[in-house]
Amino acid sequence: MRAHRPNFWIALALLIFSFAAPLRAAELSGAQTLASTHDFETLVTKLETAVTDNKMAVVAKASASKGAAARGVKIPGNAVIMVFRNDYAVRMLEASAPAGIEAPLRFYVTENADGKASLTWRAPSAIFAPYGSAALDKMAKELDPIFAAIARDAVR
Repeated sequence: MRAHRPNFWIALALLIFSFAAPLRAAELSGAQTLASTHDFETLVTKLETAVTDNKMAVVAKASASKGAAARGVKIPGNAVIMVFRNDYAVRMLEASAPAGIEAPLRFYVTENADGKASLTWRAPSAIFAPYGSAALDKMAKELDPIFAAIARDAVR
């Protein structure tokens, strides 16, 4: 039994670091979160309105909590709202076809323990920075204030 103890400690350390690493990565990757005074459903609705008001488009939505509810399972509300616009998609692909995997860009709405909801997104400039394209960086810098405005309008 003693021979297996080092493996246990190594496995435990790896487990601990696997949780810590994503937290550090999120901090470094342009992730931003705004708390709101709205409940989950209201924030989702306000986010969709803010997207349209800021001349972007909701491309798709995904929600594990809605999927779970359809199976009779209750989990805190969460939804990924995917947002982009075709003219930006064309520019993105002209600048870097591999960057196409990043679109549409996403907002994440989560229900908090107090019944209120939060909104998380990553700055487009952080998402597209690894591709090393000046044209893509320029486009992303145009999108940064648009995504910030969408978030600000949604939580207002």
